[in-house]
Amino acid sequence: MRGFLPDQPGAEVRVSPNFGPRRETLRPDMIVLHYTGMASGGGAEAWLCDPASEVSSHYLVHEDGRIVQMVRESDRAWHAGKSSWHGRTDINSCSVGIEIVNPGHSLGYKAFPKRQIDAVIGLCAGIAGRHSIPAARVLAHSDVAPGRKVDPGEKFPWKALSAAGVGHLVPAAPIKPGAALKAGDTGSDVEALQSMLALYGYGVEISGIYDRQTEIVVAAFQRHFRRRLVDGVADTSTIRTLQRLLASVKVVPAK
Repeated sequence: MRGFLPDQPGAEVRVSPNFGPRRETLRPDMIVLHYTGMASGGGAEAWLCDPASEVSSHYLVHEDGRIVQMVRESDRAWHAGKSSWHGRTDINSCSVGIEIVNPGHSLGYKAFPKRQIDAVIGLCAGIAGRHSIPAARVLAHSDVAPGRKVDPGEKFPWKALSAAGVGHLVPAAPIKPGAALKAGDTGSDVEALQSMLALYGYGVEISGIYDRQTEIVVAAFQRHFRRRLVDGVADTSTIRTLQRLLASVKVVPAK
């Protein structure tokens, strides 16, 4: 298969056969970050380029900071799976996917090396600049596929990205004892919580019932924005952090 010139300066190219044309849009307006969840970076790179896997991403970032591009940004990589954001369900067509080498929760989840994160920051900044992607649309796989996916996980240093101008983050409200919304609760407070989560982009039904899906989405929110405690319980810290997040940005829905 013929190669291509990388979109990101300095990236290596290893072409994956697992891609197709973007649907409904010609340009991505979202970046989705993943971890590989495999024992080695080499194994992950091979898997993303294996036609039998039927998965791919635009980029892979190794632990040493080396960046490999496998699908052109103009094409649709197969990285997000069943997912949604702001009601849009074909996330692959509107996003650039970045796989970050890390064994993940099932194989000894560990901290991400600084040189790897520095490379991710530079890559995200380049992609966002090329496609005018707003900070609030640099997301985790767990944001667009809550419950089904948990990557890149609570150890991913979103604060370092935000400090470099990549992604959207606010200081998490402190965790304190007190009342909280949890599974089985009903009423207007639950409906307000669901409405705020949906306004930010999460796929949650506004029912006024704190059901299993609401619990899963709250945990996904915590995994990105309130990482100190991920339990699916909407305590005061979770709710205030969500309120701060919404107040600090003009949420940009899908195009």
